[in-house]
Amino acid sequence: MRNFQHRERGEKRESNQMVFGIRAVIEAIDSGKEIESLFVQRGLSGSLFLELKSLLKEHNIGYQQVPIEKLNRITRKNHQGVIAVISPITYQRIEDLLPVIYEKGEIPLLLMLDGVTDVRNMGAIARTAECAGVHAIIVPRKGSAEINPDAIKTSAGALYKIPVCREDALGRTARFLIESGVQLVVGTEKTQDSVYDVDYTVPTCVVLGAEDVGVSDDLLRVSDKLAKIPMFGEIKSLNVSVSAGVVIYEAVRQRHK
Repeated sequence: MRNFQHRERGEKRESNQMVFGIRAVIEAIDSGKEIESLFVQRGLSGSLFLELKSLLKEHNIGYQQVPIEKLNRITRKNHQGVIAVISPITYQRIEDLLPVIYEKGEIPLLLMLDGVTDVRNMGAIARTAECAGVHAIIVPRKGSAEINPDAIKTSAGALYKIPVCREDALGRTARFLIESGVQLVVGTEKTQDSVYDVDYTVPTCVVLGAEDVGVSDDLLRVSDKLAKIPMFGEIKSLNVSVSAGVVIYEAVRQRHK
């Protein structure tokens, strides 16, 4: 027990990297830093802030307007009404990644998460996906779990290894995948077809949604196949990270049998 406690005290702790101040945030964006989240004081104005707003629009970076009290709780430094959280990973684009997968002669296996906002679910899913050899995880720019220290820790470091593609619109990304020869398999209760009846030996993107609302109608409409995990107990739903494991490893079983 003493050895375990010693390791726990000595282990490296992940932490968010924060940038304070308008000019510092502008410089971070100009240098190519990935902004995970951005907090801006309500009613902020001035020429420098207008410069920042223009840059945010150019790079399609959203921000939250918050009272100054929230900013002061985050830091006592001179934040000038702006605090940015830098992502610990570098996001990729599926449009750049998919051709590379094909060029390697590999059959794409992708995972798209629609509205999964719990960071621990994100971490657990990433860990399973990396272990199973999934080529990439696709998430929306808005309405997705932050890649923060909790997510990194829960993933056991997998989020440093598996590519994460943050896309502006999942519907548009889904159509790109279909046009690129990738079938879209949506996990949903709105079907009688089982996840075990799908052929995953072809290029595939598995789509999973939040446990409360599921996958959006936009993705349901463009999908190639709808499939559900059979349920035999009284509780009719699984945690989304468990669902991801079930479907991903069915794909692995088919591809390696």
